[in-house]
Amino acid sequence: MDSKKIQLPREIHTGAGVINKTGAICRDLRFEGNLLVVSGPKTLSIGGKKAVDSLEDEGFNVEKVQIDKASEKEVAKVQAKLDDISLVLGVGGGKVIDVAKMASTNSNIYFMSVPTAASHDGIASPRASISNGEGTVSLEANSPIGVIADTEIISKAPHRLLAAGCGDIISNYTAILDWKLASRLLNENYSESASALSMMTAKMIIKDSDSIKEGLEESARMVVKSLISSSIAISIAGTSRPASGSEHKFSHALDMVAPKPALHGEQCGVGTIMMMHLHGEDWQFIRDALKKMHAPTTAEELGIEAEYIIEALTIAHKVRKERYTILGDRGLTRDAAEKLAIKTEVI
Repeated sequence: MDSKKIQLPREIHTGAGVINKTGAICRDLRFEGNLLVVSGPKTLSIGGKKAVDSLEDEGFNVEKVQIDKASEKEVAKVQAKLDDISLVLGVGGGKVIDVAKMASTNSNIYFMSVPTAASHDGIASPRASISNGEGTVSLEANSPIGVIADTEIISKAPHRLLAAGCGDIISNYTAILDWKLASRLLNENYSESASALSMMTAKMIIKDSDSIKEGLEESARMVVKSLISSSIAISIAGTSRPASGSEHKFSHALDMVAPKPALHGEQCGVGTIMMMHLHGEDWQFIRDALKKMHAPTTAEELGIEAEYIIEALTIAHKVRKERYTILGDRGLTRDAAEKLAIKTEVI
């Protein structure tokens, strides 16, 4: 039998104020020498400084670098700072974590994920979404050696980010349906265990949708645990299939055509509504859950004009062509895309 490698975080620390233990956690993991903290312009003050102070209190020599977006250029910028670095810490939102994760993977250096928001499952997954100039691509990366998720900081982030994280988790519904379809039609490898974990995670977040409140630390804790669970399903599968299907294709297509795209998780949530309908499943159930979480369910709420929703639906099948989904090889005609968006009340 072929051997298989599953990468998982060695330690996961969650809770209020846990970022102040960053130095002790890194020391317990036997790291030494020079460390690099990657953050953004805002997240340096939100969480980066606390992480740096904690590391320096433990005697680490800490270097810092700020990035603005998740692009190949920013990945190269971080990589240029990695001489004589034993650990990279990404302290920030999804873009910061993806850039730090990709740069550390390319340089074969350990990576620690320190999210300041719970907006998507990249906080613990072996994938990174990076812009290459033509659009956003999902790249294979190493899983973080550890995750330090301070739920007090995350609960204070704009609720929109938490709701986007919920949208990313809910999208597991159509991701699993697409994976099963590809398994039936193309005999694609399918993992029952990864699928079960992914679906359980999505069902749990919907079951608790009434509890997802703005500014509530317990809500942040709940979403973080779900995002990490979804990330582990990806690691077990060895592919992002358990959490990425036709709804993610739609989101990436929107990134390409919309003048001002919404958040990744927001777009995936809206995509899930429409893709559930294509699968002949209960799309109203998904829409109602997203509404309870105060996540967008329409083009207007995304801040994207209807024409771009329709265009994205017609080209979504071209994104990651190797990944078969309900969109098939030919995709939707413009007329079918418009009818789908109208039927599901997205436009």
